[in-house]
Amino acid sequence: MADPWLALEFGADPAERIAQVGAAHEAFLARGKAPERVREVVRRSWERSALLDPEATAPVDLTDDALESYRAAHPLARVLPLFRDLLGGIAVDGAHLMAVCDADGRLLWVEGHPGVLRHAERMNFVPGARWDETHAGTNAPGTALAVNHSVQIFATEHFVRPVQRWTCAAAPIHDPATGRLLGAVDITGGDHLANPQSLALVRATARAAEAFLANTAPAEPGVVHVAALGRDEAELRVGGRRIRLGRRHSELLVLLVDHPEGRTGEQLGLDLYGDDRLRPVTLRAELSRLRRALGEELLDSRPYRLRPTVRADFRTVTELLQRGDPAGALRAYPGPLLPGSDAPGVARLRRLVDGQLRAAVLAGADPALLAAWTATPAGADDLTAWQALARALPPGAPRRPLAVARARQLAEEYDLPRATSLQRR
Repeated sequence: MADPWLALEFGADPAERIAQVGAAHEAFLARGKAPERVREVVRRSWERSALLDPEATAPVDLTDDALESYRAAHPLARVLPLFRDLLGGIAVDGAHLMAVCDADGRLLWVEGHPGVLRHAERMNFVPGARWDETHAGTNAPGTALAVNHSVQIFATEHFVRPVQRWTCAAAPIHDPATGRLLGAVDITGGDHLANPQSLALVRATARAAEAFLANTAPAEPGVVHVAALGRDEAELRVGGRRIRLGRRHSELLVLLVDHPEGRTGEQLGLDLYGDDRLRPVTLRAELSRLRRALGEELLDSRPYRLRPTVRADFRTVTELLQRGDPAGALRAYPGPLLPGSDAPGVARLRRLVDGQLRAAVLAGADPALLAAWTATPAGADDLTAWQALARALPPGAPRRPLAVARARQLAEEYDLPRATSLQRR
């Protein structure tokens, strides 16, 4: 398939595909393993959703005045007229729904064809309901938030059975200044939505929403936003500019962000190259090129430091952990810090961020957080986390056989004895 985020290949029979995936879903519930014919994005989502009862209904946690106050203050409230202009008429005429959710999967607005709205209410697809994967399983808005990518979910690909008569497509929306995930826009309806046009439509709507926010948001003078988690090249946002840096300049930027008080050339050289590869001339040339890339007004020397206020995604994670919010930290963590970098200072900082996040997740012993951690690149091979997940899940939980099997597989790969605590349960 050319686009792995599309549910159906060109020419596929929808009824046949519904039956195939439905059989795979039942096999997954029975054995904890999805057959290969299920799309990778769906298989991984089923694994993340396996803590749920497959007959579950999404909970409603905001109603009435609390809901009105919350969504009135949400940044996407400013974009609602645009959503209605681009999707509202199509939803009514096409007998489907337009929905907008926040970054936690909480539905803010659900609008569209009156008859379809009545049917959607029966599964709590209503404003104020939580449709993230943790509460509603595999579904387009929840999965789009989980993988931070637009996606289409077709019929029996939904994890929860009451939702399997629906098809939906959703795309995430980000704050154009910070890159922070704000929520997602979704269209939901029948099998007729399983086409490339519906996915392209929500993608275009999400991009239009981000452009609208960029053009209407007041600039934060003197504030620089840095995104360096889960990517080998950092992105800098300052004013209305986005600057994509090369790998070496990304490393220098992260090191400067980590030391707002400033660093000498020698300190930066040690953090960048290590004792045996320190090259003062090369470092000065890199810093000169970095200054040209950032602009003279952003970088001081003697010591080298960033002049403006800096907000960086990796610092957001550690700040949330300091506030005792590991769930928020996990949501803000798309992956390790500059994972391709072998600069000693960056590697130390990467281990620090990952280690603090991992320790907080393990300390809480929350199955949902442990499952989310093991789904990250840093947690995928974490034997201790998989063992903790297996212990935290109750007997009979669909995901528990997966966790036990993965823990045993890693123990064998690491040439360690199997954990007897997993065998006793």
